Amino acid sequence: MTGLLLVLLAVQAPLDEATLVVREDTVEVARESFRFVRGRGGGADSPAWTLATSIRYERKRPMLVLAPILDVTSDSQPVSLEYDVASVIAPARILGQLSRGRFTVRTLGHSTERAREIPVTGRFLVLDDSVYALYLFAAWAAGPAPVTLTAVVPRSSRRDTLTVQDRGQESTSLLHGAVMLRHVTVTGGPNGQVDLWLDEGGRLLKVEIPSRRVRVERQPPA
Repeated sequence: MTGLLLVLLAVQAPLDEATLVVREDTVEVARESFRFVRGRGGGADSPAWTLATSIRYERKRPMLVLAPILDVTSDSQPVSLEYDVASVIAPARILGQLSRGRFTVRTLGHSTERAREIPVTGRFLVLDDSVYALYLFAAWAAGPAPVTLTAVVPRSSRRDTLTVQDRGQESTSLLHGAVMLRHVTVTGGPNGQVDLWLDEGGRLLKVEIPSRRVRVERQPPA
């Protein structure tokens, strides 16, 4: 199923696509390529957008590749997830589906299968501690006043309570230059605080996680 979905995503004109370079301190540890396209639309619960992303960690051994495909509705609620984890130690396929106030996560390994139903009410996100393009939807949820929401982290089988807030235009550095960007903060969970930086068009340009000394920057088009 994923192979067919990737083919369909590849032929659609993207709303956005880019490569993110991930650094810990000053050392590059991974690159993430994402593609953001319109979904199937249809009814209120039909996907309005699809985000497909893949991040490859090669410097750390063994190599790890994380490749989630997330469908969200027009109000940015996640409805389905297909997630391939390529790892020598613990390869897995993770499937997520929203139904009746629960996001059901099924994890399929070589010889194991487990499922967990995670209660979700109101606004929620699907995130991963090592995948950064997914934070785009946290920025969508942010407003001038703090907004509390739930983050489902399927690979860790975890649910976090987060607060997002739009701090407005602030100065920051990007690719060694000073720029003014929209600043969104995501607080709570194991990361403490995550800083998101977006341009006027709402494109995610930078992610910073001070507690982990992680800095993720969007590469300019070639």
